Amino acid sequence: MKLEIWFEFASTYSYLTVSRAEDLLAGTPVELAWRPFLLGPIFRDRGLETSPFVLDPVKGRYMWRDMARRCEQYGLPFMHPTVFPMNGLKAARIMTAALNEPWSGAFARSVFTAQFGRGADISDDGILRTALEACSIPPEPWLDRKHCPKTKDALRTATDRARRLGIFGAPSMVVGDELFWGDDRLEDAIAFASSARCPS
Repeated sequence: MKLEIWFEFASTYSYLTVSRAEDLLAGTPVELAWRPFLLGPIFRDRGLETSPFVLDPVKGRYMWRDMARRCEQYGLPFMHPTVFPMNGLKAARIMTAALNEPWSGAFARSVFTAQFGRGADISDDGILRTALEACSIPPEPWLDRKHCPKTKDALRTATDRARRLGIFGAPSMVVGDELFWGDDRLEDAIAFASSARCPS
């Protein structure tokens, strides 16, 4: 069974899920499919101009404290970035272009760690270059692909599909017709995908 993980590079909780997913799926029969998309257009569909964690400061304060706790629990580095939400468009385009590459998950984790582990600006080409170099690949061809019309169209198509699936936040996990929302549902989604209840 395929587990689709829909994530947005600006999303705090996507950092947790992308960091954990491949290890949790090791040894299971579940196929992982990364699904980068853009939350901004989906938020705007609902009349939101930015993250709900910015619009509601009380919720925002809770989220940052919760992130600190959960990162400590999972052994992940954590630093509150100076800008939130960060512009993850370039990273999402590179990830979209690299979806069939065996290092795509490592690239996503490297970008998330740069942002939420070190507080780096992931809209900076230098940060993205470093993330690509960490995957032991030449960065320039992939940095160039973020300008490619085919890549841009693919990311727009992915975001439109997220709308059709009823995705309203990130991370979201899709297994068949079932939608799971939030990092705290990752294990549930994996268990569902592994279970006999899921059609083959």
